[in-house]
Amino acid sequence: MALGACLILLGAVTPSARAQEEPSQGNRANAGGKWTESSAEDRMTGEKRVRFVLPAESSPDSDSQARIVLFCVNGKLKLADFRPNTRMAPPNRPGFWGQPQMQVTVRVDNAHSQHGWNWVNGRFLAMDKGTTRELIGANLFRVEFLTPRGPEIAEFSPAGLDLALVSQACGLTPKKP
Repeated sequence: MALGACLILLGAVTPSARAQEEPSQGNRANAGGKWTESSAEDRMTGEKRVRFVLPAESSPDSDSQARIVLFCVNGKLKLADFRPNTRMAPPNRPGFWGQPQMQVTVRVDNAHSQHGWNWVNGRFLAMDKGTTRELIGANLFRVEFLTPRGPEIAEFSPAGLDLALVSQACGLTPKKP
């Protein structure tokens, strides 16, 4: 009986997680520059979900291309993820609450900074809101992260994003580094 309850709970959680990770294919639109935007409304809760995706500059035709994903619900930023789409090294530091993190170096235009981003199951890094605000107002965005082969750099060109659209969908405004 406990196994059945676990499977029911897993089934209830999985669609929500899948909705955050898998982009909606049917309603993608250009959000300015190299950004794409997709939106949907949850049929049960009525939540308005909007996802902005920015692919990396390297290997534009590759399925394993790195990307940045902003996921917003009801006008608020819920997640900002850096998805390297390559195998990452294990976490190299604990966060404030003990969660695994990876120390990354970020370049926003001509400013450099170090960040501890939450390491999520070895698949992606959860970005902080401050860096996300710097990203949406930048012309150049680079992330140096660790892989088993050593450090790698993912380069993005976030310029051209429709900032009014992001403000409405996520409640975000750009910030200078």
